[in-house]
Amino acid sequence: MRAKSDFPVVCVGGSAGGLDAYIRLLKHLPDDMGVAIVIVNHLRTVATLLHEILPQHTGMPVELITEKLDIEPNHVFIIPEQRDLHVLEGEFRLKPISKPHGWPDVITIFLRSLTENWDGRLIAVIVSGFDGDGADALCGIKDVGGITIAQKLDTAAQPDMPESAIASGCIDFILSPENIAKEIIRIARGEARAEQEESESGSVRPKS
Repeated sequence: MRAKSDFPVVCVGGSAGGLDAYIRLLKHLPDDMGVAIVIVNHLRTVATLLHEILPQHTGMPVELITEKLDIEPNHVFIIPEQRDLHVLEGEFRLKPISKPHGWPDVITIFLRSLTENWDGRLIAVIVSGFDGDGADALCGIKDVGGITIAQKLDTAAQPDMPESAIASGCIDFILSPENIAKEIIRIARGEARAEQEESESGSVRPKS
């Protein structure tokens, strides 16, 4: 059975200094928002420890992504090293990293896959990191009705990545990690209210 793919996905892309931003963000998010959080750290060859560190800062399950893992709401998912990340039919798909040398573009690749293969609302968040991974996909996120957020530069340990995101001209909000959390909550609650109103409207709609 095809996994459900109509709830919001929040992609949080970062690199150097990203751990601080991930922790500050997750500490301010409730565990039952109904969204999936996908952390795409653009390390190329170093094994990630985020799935061991971040459970200390959130009540949501934190999982290292494996091939064909279902994307579920109220979970935090972590990209493994040396892999490009895609989505298809409500599942994660992993491929060998397509850019093994130089600065990786794993955030850009994942965001583009979301725009092509995910039915729910998309929220792209770019936090502290070197280079400009993710910036090239932000206009595409907006084209499909998604929301784009960059970490406020003076709150980022390494502002290159959010600065590149802002320079794309396709960023909706520039916020501290704590205020990014507030915006995600606002969007998630808005989605829930809209679904409830649609359900209630449907329940009283007269039969034709």
